[in-house]
Amino acid sequence: MVSDPGLVIDLDDAGSTPILQQYRAVKAQHPDALVLARLGDFYEMFGADAQEAAPILGVALTGRGFGAAGRLPMCGVPHHAAPGYIRRLLEAGRRVALWDQVGEVVPGRLVDRAVTRVLSPGTISEADYLDETRVARCAALYCSGGRTGVAAFDPASGELLLTEVAGGLDSVPLREECERLDVAELLIAQDADAAPPTLLPTIPRTVLPPAFFDSSRARERILAVTATQTLDAFGLQEVDRAVCAAGAVLAYCERARLTLTAGFVHVRRRNDSAGMRLDAQTRRNLELVTALGGGVSLAALLDRTRTPMGARLLRARLLEPLTEPLLILARHDAVAELAVAPRLRDTLGEALAAVRDLERLVARCVQGSAGPRDLAAVRQACAALPAIQDILSRAQAGELTTAAARCVAPDDLAARLRELLVDDPPGSARDGGCIRAEADPQLDELVGAGAGARTWIAGLEDGERQRTGIPSLKVGYNRVFGYYIEVPNAHRRAVPDEYVRKQTLVGAERYITTALKERETVVLGARERALARELELLQTLTAGVADHAAVLLDASAAVAILDVHRSLACVAVEENWVRPLVDTSGVIDIDAGRHPLVERALGPGRFVANDCRLDAAERIVVLTGPNMAGKSTFLRQVALLALLAQVGSFVPAERARIGICDRIFTRIGAQDDLSAGLSTFMVEMAETAAILRQATSRSLVILDEIGRGTSTYDGMSIAQAVVEHLHDAPPLNCRTLFATHFHELTVLAERLPRVTNARVDVSEDGDAITFLHRIVPGGADRSYGIHVARLAGVPAGVLVRARQLLAELERERPVAGSGGDVPAQLSLGIAPEHPVVAELAQLDIEGLTPIAALNKLAELRERATP
Repeated sequence: MVSDPGLVIDLDDAGSTPILQQYRAVKAQHPDALVLARLGDFYEMFGADAQEAAPILGVALTGRGFGAAGRLPMCGVPHHAAPGYIRRLLEAGRRVALWDQVGEVVPGRLVDRAVTRVLSPGTISEADYLDETRVARCAALYCSGGRTGVAAFDPASGELLLTEVAGGLDSVPLREECERLDVAELLIAQDADAAPPTLLPTIPRTVLPPAFFDSSRARERILAVTATQTLDAFGLQEVDRAVCAAGAVLAYCERARLTLTAGFVHVRRRNDSAGMRLDAQTRRNLELVTALGGGVSLAALLDRTRTPMGARLLRARLLEPLTEPLLILARHDAVAELAVAPRLRDTLGEALAAVRDLERLVARCVQGSAGPRDLAAVRQACAALPAIQDILSRAQAGELTTAAARCVAPDDLAARLRELLVDDPPGSARDGGCIRAEADPQLDELVGAGAGARTWIAGLEDGERQRTGIPSLKVGYNRVFGYYIEVPNAHRRAVPDEYVRKQTLVGAERYITTALKERETVVLGARERALARELELLQTLTAGVADHAAVLLDASAAVAILDVHRSLACVAVEENWVRPLVDTSGVIDIDAGRHPLVERALGPGRFVANDCRLDAAERIVVLTGPNMAGKSTFLRQVALLALLAQVGSFVPAERARIGICDRIFTRIGAQDDLSAGLSTFMVEMAETAAILRQATSRSLVILDEIGRGTSTYDGMSIAQAVVEHLHDAPPLNCRTLFATHFHELTVLAERLPRVTNARVDVSEDGDAITFLHRIVPGGADRSYGIHVARLAGVPAGVLVRARQLLAELERERPVAGSGGDVPAQLSLGIAPEHPVVAELAQLDIEGLTPIAALNKLAELRERATP
């Protein structure tokens, strides 16, 4: 809130000062951006921009009065601290236009200003605004003919990815693709259907005119930024919609003042067939990149990388495991070779660390925003690349030798950086001192001229004291008056006639002489020209890096690959993981598998390992047992081992054979989706429906407590129907782990040949139970709910009453498995002669949508209930 109680006015109603007039013009050119105006040592915002930015930045909202009209809101941040504040605006999804001072500051004159950069969450290349472990892509979407083209550009690496998916903006494949691509900003055509809230709801969206997506202009832009004559080499013949989207994202980045050059932008079509698609639920449930509790994510556990590029690649590989056995085998070979060579791992790690974030260093050079220390880091990387080749000169694994061969530094660039840059350059080029002495004759001449004049000035004080006999005479300097000779008033009579009075102080007078002004001109002029020459040389070096962008970016990609292999090898050795066998069978065969995250949390030797067998004869495991016994841990553990194996990692087990999984699906946990108006049960059913429709015979399906969000008999009937469908549906018959509290479902193993039972072993001693966390064959005959309640600290009186009620319920309305004979078929409480049974028999289940099925189920339940 503005501190002044007067009327708050907007920018158009404020005064007509020169600054405000120019600010209005800039704001008109960038209406969707917050305009930060550089005024001296501050960036200032006015009007609505200030009101919007102040609470995000946590700064005071002030104002400037314009008489009876009211006060114009204002806020500002210090220029030297601006990156931190700008990052907050970008993280809040705002676009920022930097209106900087580009002209010389002359007292009494308006400084020339220009918009030097338009920043948005998807167009950032500056290190100050980026998370070094994550990619932030700007993605354009173009829908046509039932398909959507996607073009995702990473301004920090120059990579432009193109692909197409089935469906429109509301399709599940599009949402999953955007999530895998780490999209930070969405671009959508103005005439397109509105993107639904479910499509990256927290990501800012920008609507562009349809002209941005014009097909012919898009092809021209791609050809221009790649310096090619045809798009055939990029394999874009069948992704016309993605090409249109690429044109839009390139045009948008150009408007954001990004430099797009042929050596920097590299176009690649995504090959969906080589990667596994993981939905959001699976990524969350398996804690791939974000921990659900207070522990660590899988990415954090695996990350022993020494470069930011390696950390980003590791994250990307976790989100998109391979499905091609030969590619997986090549990764395992590389990890295996490094795992048995500790000295090789150590020396390679040191060399990799010296490469730093070469990818983003090159990007900053291309954009012209690199500083002296960035150039020094590029120099260091160029020196480290040959060392990496030497270290891996005897490597055998193809992934290692191929990547090492790509670690090439341009000789002329490396030599030029060594020749010109000082060993430890300053952070900014403003004050000079970046270029080595004797590296540039012109700069040496300017520095020498200034040095001679400074030497003369340095000796002037002693000389004048002796000549004039004034012992307290001093020679000084300030920015306003330059060099001067200061004489106390007590010695005013001894001042020589050639001294010219320049300034009067309380107890002294300041003078200049003709000779002093001449030397001052030499000193200041030489310094100014030397700084200009240094900047010129630095710009030459920056341009040299940009000219070699293609080679350096390829080398940085190779370094990232080596870094990931080394990181996984370190984890394999430190955590005692083994190399899995990955093949095209439909088998998952694990001996003594362990959950990597739970094992880390418990500490060495405390985790209870378990086996898992899924093959053609035993396709579905129905897992029963009490809460807190380890069912969910076992389910996640099997999924994680399969995923790790297909990423190219070793796995926590004594032995593992993994038949390729084309997808891994998980339905674990329960939560409302309040933003979409969905209950816990509806979320559970929607996720289950998606799995049943998308899974194939090569998928791995993890289902935990299906049906628990509704009544017992409803939930049990749904759970049984899901198991039967997974078992019987021709396209499915997929490997499935099905954990449930409905121990009545264990009878399914008697009539479904590929269903087997397993349970979590429990040791009973009277009313006391001990969870052994072992998975053993057979089904549990009860749920131990009251025992778990006792362990949780529920009062004794409540437990006694619960046992009484349980006994009464089991007598009045028994369910299978609670004692006595177990029926061959689960009883759902529906009499065989009831008309609902006949209607169920005629129901076309395959033709129903999930919502229609739920509605029909509710209707039948109402009719069947007495």
